[in-house]
Amino acid sequence: MKKLFYFFKPIIPRNVQIFLRSILVRKQQKKFKDVWPILRSSAKKPNGWIGWPDGKKFAIVLTHDVEHQSGHDKCLELMKVEKNIGFKSSYNFVPERYQVSTELRSSLTNNGFEVGVHGLNHDGKLFQNKKTFDERAKKINFYLKEWKAVGFRAPAMHHNLEWIKGLNIEYDLSTFDTDPFEPQSDGVGTIFPFCVDGKELNDSYVELPYTLVQDFTLFILMKEKTINIWKEKLNWIAEKGGMVLLNTHPDYINFNNSTIGPEEYSVELYIDVLNYIREKYVNEYWNALPREVSNYILNNSSLKNN
Repeated sequence: MKKLFYFFKPIIPRNVQIFLRSILVRKQQKKFKDVWPILRSSAKKPNGWIGWPDGKKFAIVLTHDVEHQSGHDKCLELMKVEKNIGFKSSYNFVPERYQVSTELRSSLTNNGFEVGVHGLNHDGKLFQNKKTFDERAKKINFYLKEWKAVGFRAPAMHHNLEWIKGLNIEYDLSTFDTDPFEPQSDGVGTIFPFCVDGKELNDSYVELPYTLVQDFTLFILMKEKTINIWKEKLNWIAEKGGMVLLNTHPDYINFNNSTIGPEEYSVELYIDVLNYIREKYVNEYWNALPREVSNYILNNSSLKNN
């Protein structure tokens, strides 16, 4: 079904895609209420878990997938929003879908943010077979090296954790704890990072599942007008001492208070969740870049071996 969808996707108008997906998601919400947005079994701590650095209660990891040129051109504005509130994040770019500015990447990293690779060209075919993946992995590894990046996220959250060992990465972001609305809906069932071990030492990487629903699902498909679902899940993860990992897209954020388009939401909603974290959990969270979390896991043998 997934292959058929991506075969026909180029000829299906975007507004029709969104309309059909919105209907499906809203029908599924009641069906999945026992496993979404909270999967209670995912709070089980990994074997050998020693807590977060400096005794912090939980971790906050902010990530962004930049889908198109329009999103690329909003990144500096989004970075300023986060920096003003006191947060840092990572930005994942698609190398061969649009022109990725060297100056933008430098500006992000020079300001303490991170850059990662988001697939290769975002056509839904990266994992269609091993041969295709291996061919594209060579190019992805080139961009990882060129950008001095150590992290990867596949488009549409497609994933094969075994194949991903072929990438020269320290961490992957292509999974989630629970999200039955994704095309490949098999969640990893944990709100903690974990190590994926390879046969060789350099094949190992850390998997960082997103644990808050993506902005596109929440605001575009479900048409939510508040951050209540984010807050509910965030509070639960904080209570359990897990990792709050949020993935948002600059493409869908409206910064200028103009009329909100059918695939947009106001930046005020994102500002609201950042302010909520900052004010409710003063000195209780570790706002870490993905590479900092992966370094923490890889440098702790009790975690790496589980």
